Amino acid sequence: MLTFEKRVDDIPRWLPVATSIGSVVIAFILSGIILKLIGGEPLVVGQFFFEATFGSWPVFSDTLVKATPLIMVGLGCAVAFKMKLWNIGAEGQFYAGAFGASLVVLVLLPMFPTMPKVLVISLMIIMGMVGGALWAFVPAYLKAQFNINEIITTLMLNYVAVLWNNFWIFDRWSDAGFQMTPVFPKSAWLPRLADYASDYRAFSGITLHLGVIFALVASFIVWWILERSSWGYEIKLIGDNPQAARYAGINISCNIILALMVSGALAGLAGMSEVSGVVHRLQERISPGYGFSGIIIAWLAKLNPFAVIPVSILFGALILAGREIQPSGLPMMLQGFIMFMVISSDLLLRYRIKWTTTNK
Repeated sequence: MLTFEKRVDDIPRWLPVATSIGSVVIAFILSGIILKLIGGEPLVVGQFFFEATFGSWPVFSDTLVKATPLIMVGLGCAVAFKMKLWNIGAEGQFYAGAFGASLVVLVLLPMFPTMPKVLVISLMIIMGMVGGALWAFVPAYLKAQFNINEIITTLMLNYVAVLWNNFWIFDRWSDAGFQMTPVFPKSAWLPRLADYASDYRAFSGITLHLGVIFALVASFIVWWILERSSWGYEIKLIGDNPQAARYAGINISCNIILALMVSGALAGLAGMSEVSGVVHRLQERISPGYGFSGIIIAWLAKLNPFAVIPVSILFGALILAGREIQPSGLPMMLQGFIMFMVISSDLLLRYRIKWTTTNK
């Protein structure tokens, strides 16, 4: 019979990667089985899914556009999770970052209409990250000073952030009564490859914007912080053994606040990237759940900043495909199965599965 034996030695390096890949494969298989049981054609849907997300360079660029905010949100979640801080508020921090970036355009830019584009974008980046960081500061401070559960506070602040944005876009900043602000001036738009199609025909239809560079640079910076810096060592030590960290003289309260604020800043940068590179205005429902998907992405990537990139591309494809094959419900079902399998696969990282025989 099958028994589970708790691991006492180090986990093999290949096992986390294998469990992540296995989680995705099994999720696709289970989705295919269910699709077949309800009368669908899994292979046909799978082919359509591939063509709608990876079938051509313009389509693939759309997938990368969807993956861009997911990379930044996933990185933010990975930083917090590395320290065993359960930041469930990346969605709210995303909205706070979008609001902060919009402040530059809707308040500051009208006062200085000739402001250079480089300065506008730079200020939007700063305000986006500040907005996300400040939104994370409240639960961080409550956790650090009073040990209040950050899961509850970060989760509840998601709804506050959405309602805060709605107050402004439904009233003060509404464009002719619609639930959105006026379109930003082009000086506040992140450059896209398609903008240069007149000079380079190969860029025609390529919607990829500068935000993807932000995401890739952020991946490297987060990797360096976690793997090469002294602060990264402190983060891992606090996450693995808070008592040992306290004995070593590490300021745990300060690190809690800093880690959650960095996590929020990355989610805020994702919000800035979305309003500046894609939507070009602040509006209701600018996020199809990027903040919540980032949680799954961080776990599926096993908190590895570079692994966050391909996992985000997969989830970007699921979001993009949702527009084309949503009647089948496949994208949401896949996300659900992937989340379930990721949680289940942690069993293999904690225990060995052994087959034992009983002698009668």
